[in-house]
Amino acid sequence: MNLKRMIAPVALIIGLLSFTSTYAQRGDTAAMRQRQEAMMKKLQEDLKLTPVQVDSLTAIQKEFQPKMRDIFMDQSMSREDKMAKMQPLNEERNKRIQAILGDDLYKKYQQWMQDNRPQRGMGGGQRQQ
Repeated sequence: MNLKRMIAPVALIIGLLSFTSTYAQRGDTAAMRQRQEAMMKKLQEDLKLTPVQVDSLTAIQKEFQPKMRDIFMDQSMSREDKMAKMQPLNEERNKRIQAILGDDLYKKYQQWMQDNRPQRGMGGGQRQQ
């Protein structure tokens, strides 16, 4: 199902945001910013995005990041409840990204996000030994 394909990249982004947020709280904001910039630069190069598209994607991510992080960090909700609560945010964010990129580039963006997901062994992923 298409929704299932969208949940994994969204969970990745949320995980990255919470991971980088933890580093920021420890005073490592420069390293966090560097990782985010490197990922955006790689995305820009791989998908050949224009500077306007990059700026728009960055603005959208900055808008949705705190909302999604708040849901993700809410210890009173189950994982399923969190995913259900994030679904409308994901859909809204994805519609805006699709409007900026167009259908073909948006499909490439989705595949890129899935392919460039860091392997950390979090959740149900397999860990390398």
